[in-house]
Amino acid sequence: MNPDHTRLADVPLGLAIFASKGIGPYIRQHFLDTTFRGLYHVNGFDLALLIPYFVVLILLAGYGVHRYILVYLYYKHRKNRTTEPAARFAELPRVTVQLPIFNEQYVVERLVEAVCKLEYPREKLDIQVLDDSTDETVDVARNLVERYAALGHPVSYHHRTNRVGFKAGALAEGMKTAKGEFIAIFDADFTPPEDFLLRVIHHFTNPKIGMVQTRWTHINRNYSFLTQVEAILLDGHFVLEHSGRARTGLFFNFNGTAGMWRRRTIEEAGGWQHDTLTEDTDLSYRAQLKGWKFIYLQDVECPAELPVEMTAFKTQQARWAKGLIQTGKKILPRVLRSDAPLHTKVEAWYHLTANISYPLMIMLSVLLLPAMIIRFYQGWFQMLYIDLPLFMASTFSISSFYLVSQRELFPRSWPRALLYLPFLMALGIGLTITNTKAVIEALVGKQSAFARTPKYRVVSKEDKVGVTKYRKRLGWIPWVELLIGAYFALTVIYAVQNENYITVPFLLLFVVGYWYTGLMSLLQGRFSRRALSAPAHTKPFPVGV
Repeated sequence: MNPDHTRLADVPLGLAIFASKGIGPYIRQHFLDTTFRGLYHVNGFDLALLIPYFVVLILLAGYGVHRYILVYLYYKHRKNRTTEPAARFAELPRVTVQLPIFNEQYVVERLVEAVCKLEYPREKLDIQVLDDSTDETVDVARNLVERYAALGHPVSYHHRTNRVGFKAGALAEGMKTAKGEFIAIFDADFTPPEDFLLRVIHHFTNPKIGMVQTRWTHINRNYSFLTQVEAILLDGHFVLEHSGRARTGLFFNFNGTAGMWRRRTIEEAGGWQHDTLTEDTDLSYRAQLKGWKFIYLQDVECPAELPVEMTAFKTQQARWAKGLIQTGKKILPRVLRSDAPLHTKVEAWYHLTANISYPLMIMLSVLLLPAMIIRFYQGWFQMLYIDLPLFMASTFSISSFYLVSQRELFPRSWPRALLYLPFLMALGIGLTITNTKAVIEALVGKQSAFARTPKYRVVSKEDKVGVTKYRKRLGWIPWVELLIGAYFALTVIYAVQNENYITVPFLLLFVVGYWYTGLMSLLQGRFSRRALSAPAHTKPFPVGV
């Protein structure tokens, strides 16, 4: 036997053709050969699969094109970027800083310390620690407030014995005793810079401005591969989405923290309401429908801690996904009936319904393999000029979107983000099960508690998550993610065997995404059992007060 034939038999057929005939004959055979043209005829069963397949692809492509439009708006209206205020207050107004917390014993000290360092006249400032905690955080927070109050800081402690309204309820309760004309809000994992209030307050010299939002940055960006990807995801939102909308005069939202409100804006818009999990977006749209204008300050940074665990990240993303759909159900009818310009209404629709893409991704996952088989028999050329552009519009817009945000933030080092983009796309795919469940719950009206994102004051690579009392239960979702990942591994094998190499990179994103999120969730669950058996802290908090 010819040894060359033996070696070719050990490799896939497509690679053997490349090796023996070259790429030219391969292209002619697979793309230009018309020998079997016309032999395949579509039937009813094929249509029953292909019609929903293309409907899903077109809808996903629509949301993908929307990302390109946001990038276009970002650059087109670059001259509208807000940097300096139009005027300055001759006398600074009174400001209330609200710090809503719930079971945050590991980060509350850092928060209170940072806020007490804010540069602002003490006689014009009051700080409210709004604590709904049910664990040792109560003692930690109360002791902190007493300590800083004794040092002369205008800080007070407010503890509720119930969680009615969750975060929205705590903020509304705090407003009853708030003294400020303006209200700044910081979540427990944030560390605002000392000049934050002074850089923001003067933008309110314009009486039409109701809210000013600043950009989140990430104090533990380099902690792990997961936090690197999370940072890029948030950068895309805070650079392109917020800036693109703000510069164009479209509606955009307060992010729940690292921003400041005019108190009268909150009151005229109907106050904090807790019928959605994204009370910040809900209030933002109600206020803008009342005619209030918002400002986004991309150059004012407010550092925060990213979730370091996959389960915590999933909890955060699911809450946002469910909350935005809830807000869309509540607010979109008002937006569409309003006198807002058509382009504002269209952008609001895309903004508040964007998470519908997760159930669509599940449908695509189910239909992809049978559709691939049918399309294979229909011919390569149709797949190239129909399927491929739709896939590019629906998926690769994600990579370009986030790449642009990194280029804007890091002009010199942005190319290194290329290494993370495939994993960023895979992680987005891996979140589909968790977020689809959240979206369906929102659509059917199922209410749920405000699930906080656990934070452990983990900043550098040397820090470890030693206590896991806030970790969520895993449930069945990681196992489903692993199962779907295995299904896509089979589709990769099928694609290779049928020399459908163009689809392999796309299919691998599904495999990596589902397996990564599933395995990370399960591994962290196993580690938590060890941590729970570790010796307890000698004090109810891990840092001294």
